[in-house]
Amino acid sequence: MLNQLPAHSSAAAGSDVTVGHAIAAFLEQCGVKAAFGVISIHNMPILDAFALRGAIRFVTARGEAGATNMADAYARTNGSLGVCLTSTGTAAGNAAGALVEALTAGTPLLHITGQIETPYLDKSLAYIHEAPDQLSMLKAISKTAFRVRSAETAISTMKQAVQAALTAPTGPVSVEIPIDIQAALIPMPADLSPLPVSVSKPKAEALDELAKRLINARRPMLWLGGGARHAGKAVARLMNMGIGIVTSTQGRGIVAEDDVRSLGAFNLNKPVEQFYQSCDAMLVVGSRLRGNETLKYELKLPHPLYRVDTDASADGRCYTSDFFVCGDSALVLDGLADRLEGKLDIDPQFASDLAAARDMARAQLVDGLGPYASLVEQLQALAGRDFNWVRDVTVSNSTWGNRHLQIFSPLAGVHALGGGIGQGLAMGIGAAVAAAENAPGRKTFVLAGDGGFILNLGELATLVQEKADAVIILMNDKGYGVIKNIQDAIYGGRRCYVDLHTPDYSMLSESLSLRHARVSDLQDFSKVLDSALSQPGPFLLEVDMLSIGSFRTAFAGPPTKAVTTAAASTSEQSPA
Repeated sequence: MLNQLPAHSSAAAGSDVTVGHAIAAFLEQCGVKAAFGVISIHNMPILDAFALRGAIRFVTARGEAGATNMADAYARTNGSLGVCLTSTGTAAGNAAGALVEALTAGTPLLHITGQIETPYLDKSLAYIHEAPDQLSMLKAISKTAFRVRSAETAISTMKQAVQAALTAPTGPVSVEIPIDIQAALIPMPADLSPLPVSVSKPKAEALDELAKRLINARRPMLWLGGGARHAGKAVARLMNMGIGIVTSTQGRGIVAEDDVRSLGAFNLNKPVEQFYQSCDAMLVVGSRLRGNETLKYELKLPHPLYRVDTDASADGRCYTSDFFVCGDSALVLDGLADRLEGKLDIDPQFASDLAAARDMARAQLVDGLGPYASLVEQLQALAGRDFNWVRDVTVSNSTWGNRHLQIFSPLAGVHALGGGIGQGLAMGIGAAVAAAENAPGRKTFVLAGDGGFILNLGELATLVQEKADAVIILMNDKGYGVIKNIQDAIYGGRRCYVDLHTPDYSMLSESLSLRHARVSDLQDFSKVLDSALSQPGPFLLEVDMLSIGSFRTAFAGPPTKAVTTAAASTSEQSPA
């Protein structure tokens, strides 16, 4: 909850405040309502100001990795800047994996980390908490990174960092601030407003040419990635003209996934790939065409293939572009819709062929789920349409979480795109904090496997302390299920290092005052989930997979073209 200490936010411009206080005031001007982190001697001036001013909710994570994942998911589900704070050295390093995830997802995130006192900095004195060349480490795992080099330049550096994080292609930006600078007194800056964020405007000639190339297409497809999440209105215009839709994992929900005009994220199945060959154009918008969503770049996409991205270097990456437009996706698609309105002659059979391909893909997936098809059906029925869907890397997500459970908003889905396990719990907390801020009553569902879940188990305490309105669906098979399947498929069934000692989650939950239930028969799933939803706050719903049984078709890692035809029906549902 927000700290209710007496507010000291009325410091007049020109009155002396700490740099930490000025940073807190600047973040408020950026619209920041919540931040995540671990308090330390190397960030206390900033966090002390948070507490004194009382305007920013600070979520006290149990580790820097979790804090950064929380800020990442908060930003994705809020459509705003995420903020996390860490200490220096080891603590900043603890955030590295989560920063890589934010970088992979293109999340606008501000990572503020401490640094040792400037007199000792970069002198190899083995000063406590120092990491040699920390700034280079941060640059390697962030979109960019800055060091505040004086009290006088602190706010200008922060402004530049926030602008960089929010400018497309968005991403995490790190700022290290020596502790003596954080504590230094400066006059309260007169101007704390953030810098403007530019939007890449496409050239009119490029839009004219793209429209010219598409106008004769009778079976055109639009592939939507995460860079198009803000372009829903323009997408709807094109879809209403008869253009077909498919999304990447990150682009899910731009079109509601129960819309029959969209393939959803069924972009890999054999029926879909065969359908693509009947299409006569594809426009890829704001997507990196990631390897595990394109069969390592061998998925046969329609030709000609056109690309739209704010990143000019995306032209020709992964697939050859027949034409490329550099610009903001919403502006490009709106401009394209203006030029195509009333001029397309879509094949009357196109929509039904698309729907048939999706139905076949979904049927193949459901068949491979075995008993777990019932779990998805029950979850969908009780979740409604307004919820967050956060997923860790686990067999259940690779088989059904990434596609089969439908979502209805471009801000609803969060998944560890970088493939790192154990991030889902913390991401769920961040998503729940965002929901409490902007959509009270919106439930956050978190899908996790027991192998990854235990990696950041300490964040269960954060979940309870913050009263996060989240249901954790823990798929427990007491091992690394996907690794077992890979060992069976590739290593002659030699299973090693995959069986895990797991906690008694009933006892663990009781010790944390966390509501918990275990489901050993999926006939009970709806009843237990309904109980979980009957009151706000966190709930751990443990699914006993050893009692329920296995999937009908084993998932053994991301698919490639080498996947056999017999295994393709389920294996091709994979990507992280």
